Amino acid sequence: MFTRNYAVLFCFLAVATIACQQKSKPPKQGQVRDTTHYTREEYIDLAIDSNYVNRFLEADTAYQPYEENIRNFYQKRNYHYAWINKDGLTEQAANFINLLKSGAPGMQDSSLINVPLQQLYDTLVVEGKGLKPGDTIIPRIEMMLTSQFFNYANKVWGGMTTDSAKDLEWFIPRKKLDLSSLLDSMVNKKGNAFEEDAPVNRQYNLLKGELKKLADLADKGPWDSIKITQKVLKKGDSATAIAAVKMRLEALGDLKAADSSRVFTAVLDTAIRNFQQRMGLKEDGTIQKPLLDAMNTPLQSRIKQILVNMERLRWVPVEPGSDYILVNIPQFQMHVYENGKLSWNCNVVVGKPGASTVIFNNDIRYVVFSPYWNVPPGILGSEVLPGLKRSGAAYLNRLNMEIVGASGKVIPPSSINFSKYSGKNFPYIVRQKPGKSNSLGKVKFLFPNEYNIYLHDTPSRYLFGETKRSFSHGCIRVAEPKKLAMWLLRGDSSWTEKKIDEALNGTKEKYVTLKNKVPVFIGYFTAFVNYKGQLNFRDDVYGHDAKLAKLLFGEK
Repeated sequence: MFTRNYAVLFCFLAVATIACQQKSKPPKQGQVRDTTHYTREEYIDLAIDSNYVNRFLEADTAYQPYEENIRNFYQKRNYHYAWINKDGLTEQAANFINLLKSGAPGMQDSSLINVPLQQLYDTLVVEGKGLKPGDTIIPRIEMMLTSQFFNYANKVWGGMTTDSAKDLEWFIPRKKLDLSSLLDSMVNKKGNAFEEDAPVNRQYNLLKGELKKLADLADKGPWDSIKITQKVLKKGDSATAIAAVKMRLEALGDLKAADSSRVFTAVLDTAIRNFQQRMGLKEDGTIQKPLLDAMNTPLQSRIKQILVNMERLRWVPVEPGSDYILVNIPQFQMHVYENGKLSWNCNVVVGKPGASTVIFNNDIRYVVFSPYWNVPPGILGSEVLPGLKRSGAAYLNRLNMEIVGASGKVIPPSSINFSKYSGKNFPYIVRQKPGKSNSLGKVKFLFPNEYNIYLHDTPSRYLFGETKRSFSHGCIRVAEPKKLAMWLLRGDSSWTEKKIDEALNGTKEKYVTLKNKVPVFIGYFTAFVNYKGQLNFRDDVYGHDAKLAKLLFGEK
């Protein structure tokens, strides 16, 4: 049975190791003070001796990876205590200890729990022994708290090492954390700063809350599979399995009131549609195999899926920006944010397995109306050249294509011996001219990148109605390209809707440089909380979840 103590549950977790940072030069040695004649208040107001900092770091090798952070932290505050004041241990010391005791979701690492530190804290506070002038326990617990903060923050708020993330085909730059400044801010605030100011994306905390709900649900008992004898059950039907479906949906929050009857009601139809929407299934309000497969997924599997996505969220910016675009590959959707809030979203088509869309970010700089489509090398070799070898100019005319040289000059196909070339050594560019049949549709949105991936329109509109939309060769097809063009150009009064319509239906390619670049993030999240506050799950379309789970949980 799942336990609420994540540290115990995930004892099999393989935590990524943190590379040791190069040691900085020790600070100038401070004068050793005789503190025996000071009162308790006078002693605690003193700064910690830099010699003690040096001795602590030399003796406790576990904190060597954070030695530079620790030294810089105390140098900037002139070695004044961070966790101790005239009244003893501060409120934030207690808050941080409680944070350590609560564990880190999905992580098992004895250095995160730090039993010796918690025992020392309990000795001072719980047992009421307190701090005494001249007691060596004062600088020791000060140093242990600071060192443990950097260890915790680096692993829990920073996540796995950068190299590991790249091995998982994640190329969005990791967020940068100034942990020394963060700690200085936290220890000087009132309230639980370690919960309120944790440098994590909002989605991280939302998933953390949903994780607890699933953990509580798992504690209540087994998650038996629901089966039906019919191929489909719909509104008005009656069956024993319908009562079981109602119980499951009530437990998951999709059905608001208990109903033990065997009748398929209109209320159940609504609840099923809500669940289907959260799972990315076809929303038809019926009980069929796809619905049952999603409902029968073990809670432990869903819990691990959340933990995998929480790990990814440790890597992303806390606040991506004011205006930005997020494409979530497994969700097959694009989300447009304005002033930090979701403005609108729409369906997208992403790369098919084997031609997957890359996970990265860049800035949209250009809107290109009535674009040419330059055939990429892969399609050139597998589709276009074979067609040219068979039909030559007729093939080009049928697809509204032309051949150009490096200078952009059109080259007659009759002057080329296509049999001499493959997709790898063809010295020309094959491009599709602007028009209604152009593979990029009427507009494309460029954010220059080494992967040759961009957002664009498409003439294949029917694919946006599919539930699973991984059909492209890697680029991202947008269901509402005109709306995106209008949003990107909304700050330029010269680009009226009429002018945009004319550009979309033009016969010549037209580049427009945006006055303000817009960040776009191509992400991969199979568990997330939507704008309605609902927990969503999606399929692991490229197998990235499985690779990350292997690192996190040691699974094969």
